[in-house]
Amino acid sequence: MTYRQDLSNSARRHLRAAIELYGLASAGAQPGCRAVAGYLFGLCGELAVKAMMRDSGMPVLPADRRHDDPFYKHFPKLKTFLLDSAKGRRSGELRKIAETAALFQNWDTDMRYAPTVDIRDEWIESWKTSAAELVNRMDSF
Repeated sequence: MTYRQDLSNSARRHLRAAIELYGLASAGAQPGCRAVAGYLFGLCGELAVKAMMRDSGMPVLPADRRHDDPFYKHFPKLKTFLLDSAKGRRSGELRKIAETAALFQNWDTDMRYAPTVDIRDEWIESWKTSAAELVNRMDSF
């Protein structure tokens, strides 16, 4: 099945879900739920950036060029690809996001396989802040 894309609403949905998991305090819920929230914060941030890319006028590349398409990249590679390919009316803002070294530092899709203890609470705090800031930036345009 092919799903339609709604990057902005998906970013907001992932942020809400991550905040719920982040705050879950029932018996046995922490720290595992907080680690999953960290993963969702990263997805939220990516979706917000990709919504800004689309808003900037950047096109999705043809399927045979997906390997080179920032719309199909995750942090940290998404930031690297943005430095090389940001275009359109928000290109300066997108480059500034990509140049921010602290933005989603230590976040990677491979963390979904990691033991909970490997995902530090201070990273999750930073990802939470970054995700909220990117959604606010996405919504401000």
